[in-house]
Amino acid sequence: MKLLFISDIHGSLYYTKKALEVYKKEAADYIVLLGDVLYHGARNPLPVEYDPKEVALLLNEYADKIIAVKGNCDSEVDEMVLDFPIKATYSIVLQEGRRLFLTHGHIYNKDNLPKLSKGDVLIYGHTHIPKTEKKGDVFVINPGSITLPKENNPNTYGVLEKDVFEIKDLEGNVYKEITLL
Repeated sequence: MKLLFISDIHGSLYYTKKALEVYKKEAADYIVLLGDVLYHGARNPLPVEYDPKEVALLLNEYADKIIAVKGNCDSEVDEMVLDFPIKATYSIVLQEGRRLFLTHGHIYNKDNLPKLSKGDVLIYGHTHIPKTEKKGDVFVINPGSITLPKENNPNTYGVLEKDVFEIKDLEGNVYKEITLL
């Protein structure tokens, strides 16, 4: 199973379209949205083509292929316009014999790990900074932000297939990579 990870869209129709182009190009089975889907947040500038209503309509076309977690900028109003669940602050997916702990990152992150077992993976967004690392026996990954990257990083997304997690720029070039073994 191939998973595409998108974090921190923040209501940008432009980057939502880019993310869906990537989804098709990568031929992923599912899209994992790591929170902050529709609202830009009080600390962020307005993103390119800010249009949360259209973002919701476009993502709803892929509702059966989306796994989403709630970010700190997501609200009850967002839940009302999205056709996929986004109520939980985390989700757990089983993949290749390991747990993927999916969250936005404002609660659980590299500095506040949930209780995980050897070989499990924490995947979060929130910081807009792509990272791949191993902390003890646990892998910690942040695919960065598709819309508002920070610290001079490019706009990025993540792809997990089998034991390899790649963080790529919008052209599909591998920016960071980690093998989950």
